[in-house]
Order: sequence, then structure tokens, then C-alpha cells
Amino acid sequence: MKLLNACLPLVFSLFVGAAYAETDLVTVDLSAASPSYQQDAALIRQTYETNLYTLPAFKMGHYGLRMYRQTQDAKYGAAIWSDMARVASRLNKFATEVYTPDQIKAYSDIRIQNYGKKDDVRGKLRYAVTQSQPEYLYLGVDLLGSMARANEYGLKHREDEKLRQVIRRYDFAEYATDPEMIRAWAAQLANQVYWLRQLGEQDVVDEFIAAFKATYPDKKDADLTDQQFMNKIYGLTHIIFAASEYYQHPIKEREYQWIYDYYRKNIDTILLRSKEDVIAEVGINFLLAGLESDPVVAKTRKAIQESIDRKAGMVPSVNGETELLDGEHRNVLTIMLLDWRGPHEVPTVERQPEIFSSLPYGLTAQ
Repeated sequence: MKLLNACLPLVFSLFVGAAYAETDLVTVDLSAASPSYQQDAALIRQTYETNLYTLPAFKMGHYGLRMYRQTQDAKYGAAIWSDMARVASRLNKFATEVYTPDQIKAYSDIRIQNYGKKDDVRGKLRYAVTQSQPEYLYLGVDLLGSMARANEYGLKHREDEKLRQVIRRYDFAEYATDPEMIRAWAAQLANQVYWLRQLGEQDVVDEFIAAFKATYPDKKDADLTDQQFMNKIYGLTHIIFAASEYYQHPIKEREYQWIYDYYRKNIDTILLRSKEDVIAEVGINFLLAGLESDPVVAKTRKAIQESIDRKAGMVPSVNGETELLDGEHRNVLTIMLLDWRGPHEVPTVERQPEIFSSLPYGLTAQ
């Protein structure tokens, strides 16, 4: 598996070279006085897609999958294969090396110690709340995400039932309804409760949402630190994202009216207190609901466009850093916000068999 991970960038570079030779990147005129949103999205695509194969498999997959779901462009197929290989490698490891209670404890203890080394507020918070239940890092952060991604592709691991039996040993409600866990992991828990539902396992979505509302009552927003305010907004945006199975299905506003009403009432505060990642996610939440003409979308697009470093060809961090790896998340969100192409239920092994013609070891069709 280590050899597989080491080879992924090389495999990707070979595929992507051929793909991009056939698909010219858009050349952006930086002299334009007032670039359109689409022009700025193209500028950032150009920055990332000329360097995409240099990124680790997770980042390649994160970018490539989102761009494929937006465009259905075959040039992203190599990034998706890389993502499949990463998922297969992780599930192979879990199915063969990390499935007994003792193995899970040993694995989780190592994972939690890595959080103990972090010196940022969020890292310290996560370490403090999770060290008493470190198995959450294995179950929620690692196992569920990999199984759900395979499921989205129409695939499963060859020992899928064995891995499902591992999930069933735990009551996920213990994590999803714990206020301290929500303060540390709101967005991740939103993903995970929807992944469980997607996989047909324990359904604690409603319990999580009730606990989230109780943890972050709107009337207490002014009492939150900026970090906790952003954690709340991240949680809200990821409820919508996870419900759409990550840009695959449209959202009905009325089913999440409380979230959209909150955004409209508090958008100016969100713009003032949040990083670009959060702002872009709020705008995309509206786009998923077909609300492109809503004033919130215009405000988020304007704020994000004004944050672009045109010389670097990307949205920098709050500290002005323009490192490609760390900036991938905020910049792929920026592309989607500025040049939205709609939700699409792709790629799947049934609809795009050419992408899945050679499955990484361990994955099979459902």
C-alpha cells in the first residue's frame, strides 16, 4: 500500500499529461479592468490545473472530483482514478490490519497524538475533546469517509460486510449529539451522519441537527469567538453539502428553510467574521438550491472576487500565503462559486465505465 501511494503522483502525471494535451487551458487576460466571475474562475483553474499532478492523492481527488461533477470533462478522470486508489488503499488497510478493538485502539491512539502536536485553537480543541474517545478519528474521519466515497462511485470494498460490522459496534449518536464534539467537529459530524444514512447504516441525522441547534442557538452568536462562529457556519454549510451528496443532487430550500433564513439574516456578519472558505460555501449552498439570483450569492461572489491575488492566480490564505497544497480547498470552492455548472450525479461505474475500467485492488462494483 505504501508503494501504491508513492506511485500515485507518477501515475497521475502520465494520465494528466495526455489529458491536458488534448484540452487546452483557458488563457486569462490579466489586463482586463473588471474581470467577470467566469474569467476569475478560469484564472484559478489555470493555476491549479497546470500543477495538479504535483499534489498528493487526496488533494488531486478533492479537486478533480468536484471539477468533474461540475463539467463532466474527461481530463479529470486521472484525478478520480487517483482518488479511487487512495480509497482502496485505506480500506484495504482497515479490512486487513485495523478492525479488531485492540487494533482500532492502537491506530486511534496514534492519530490522536498527532492532534496533540497542533498549536492552533481548532487543533487544541479537537485534541482535548477527542482524546477520551479517539476511536472517533478511525470511525468517523477515516473509515466512513472512505466507504461513502466508494459508495458514491457505485463501488464497495471486497470486504464491505466486514467493515460494516465494525461500524455497527459503535453508537454514532454518542459523538453526533455531544455538544463538545460539535464545537470541535461540526462540519465533519454533518458529513458523517449523512454518510451513515447514505450507507444504510445508523441514521442519526435528525438527532445531530437537534443537538447542533442546541449547541449554537442563534441568539448566542455574539458570544462566540470568531473560531467558534466559523465552526457553526461550517456546520451549516456541510449539512447542505452532505444532503446533496456533495454537489450531486439539488437541494429544496424549504427542507432546510431554517438554514437559508439564517444566512439571509446574518450574511453581513458572516462576511465580516469568516474566512474565504466559509464565505464560498455559503454561496454554493444557495446555488445548490437553484437560488443564483439571491442577493446572498452576489455578496459572496463579490467578497471572494475581491480577495483574489491576481498575480498568484488564486485566493490566498488569511495570512496572504499562496501555497498550492494548503490553498486547494478554498480555491476549488472559489471556482465553483464563480462559475457554477449545477449538480450532477457523476461519476459512477455504471454511467462512466471508462473511468472505472481498471479498478484498484480491493474495490468492486456494488
